[in-house]
Amino acid sequence: MPQPVVFVARRIPEVAFRLIAEHADVRLHAAVLPPTRAELFDGVKGCAGVLSLLSDRMDAEVFDAAGPQLKVVSNFAVGYNNIDVAEARRRGISVGNTPGVLTEATADIAVALLLAAARRLPEGWKAVKELEWKTWEPLGWMGLELAGKTLGIVGLGRIGSAVAQRLHGGWGMKVLYTARSAKPDFDQKFGARHVRLDELLRKSDFISLHVPLTDETRKLISAPEFALMKRTAILINTARGEVLDQVALHEALSANRIFAAGLDVCEPEPLSSDSPLRELANCLIVPHIGSATITARDAMADRSARNLIAGILGQPLPYAV
Repeated sequence: MPQPVVFVARRIPEVAFRLIAEHADVRLHAAVLPPTRAELFDGVKGCAGVLSLLSDRMDAEVFDAAGPQLKVVSNFAVGYNNIDVAEARRRGISVGNTPGVLTEATADIAVALLLAAARRLPEGWKAVKELEWKTWEPLGWMGLELAGKTLGIVGLGRIGSAVAQRLHGGWGMKVLYTARSAKPDFDQKFGARHVRLDELLRKSDFISLHVPLTDETRKLISAPEFALMKRTAILINTARGEVLDQVALHEALSANRIFAAGLDVCEPEPLSSDSPLRELANCLIVPHIGSATITARDAMADRSARNLIAGILGQPLPYAV
């Protein structure tokens, strides 16, 4: 009896393919760029499962293209805003993601962005690379120190907690945070306070975004929010690009309304070639590499493969949405 067919929307770590091969035949989109809609429709046709990425919009059109035998969509990500979960459930299609494996890697990149922006490392490296560094300059590339400052965590989940642990423990930062409710254990451990967003923005020296993308969080940080921040504030975004109003961010940075920003995510991805954010010295942008460690990506591959296999076998997903 032939094995079921599954569509994998990009090449991912090999651990996933070894697991999947025991239970299904893989139809792989091996190109570097995501599949187009036409390629996605063609790829999922007749498949029992799909292993998707955030760049793949999984909706009714894709489910129709796959056909009634589609049992599972396994997302190679913690987020799943690319999937119409309600429509999938209506059709009896299981949906899985990869929670709990990106925390340390993403927290590390948030801290790295904060350090690099605070100490103006990209500007210093540019000066060296372009032969603009002439001498030790008493007023050159002056940045901000971290010790004893106030950290604001917008959306205190696993990653936000890990960022707070690093910056409170390493630099003695005071911690403010927003969340649906106060977290007494966290408060006691880090001397933290649960506050409203406006208070966090006014009092924080460094602000790190960790909210999921929802209707409520889309453009959560826009012009009114930038107006509340300190002129020495640094904003870090490792959540989703759409959480931030990039036009308002550009205006705030251009006017030196805030000191700097560090972005691991943007909208769209990749950032458009004519985006004015590319031209700002005080805006550090990296290409969505928060989870880009061998440990994290292998774990993502393992979990997404196990979700896919469970789905095609008609079993509960170990990491179901």
